[in-house]
Amino acid sequence: MNWRRIEGDWNNVKVAVSEQWDLLSDDQLDRIGGKREQLVRCIQECHGMIREDAERQVMAWEMRYAFLEYR
Repeated sequence: MNWRRIEGDWNNVKVAVSEQWDLLSDDQLDRIGGKREQLVRCIQECHGMIREDAERQVMAWEMRYAFLEYR
């Protein structure tokens, strides 16, 4: 997944992100701004999980999102 592309289209992508991780607030989504590291950190904090689990969730989401985007 090309994170530059996600960052550039963040206003559209953040809808999919908020559907996946519903505890992320609008303010957090705005601060994330398409930055992968920020997304992992916010998921980790909001959902109370260890970094590795947050990282795995983002990787799984990347694969699903890429698949849906290129169908």
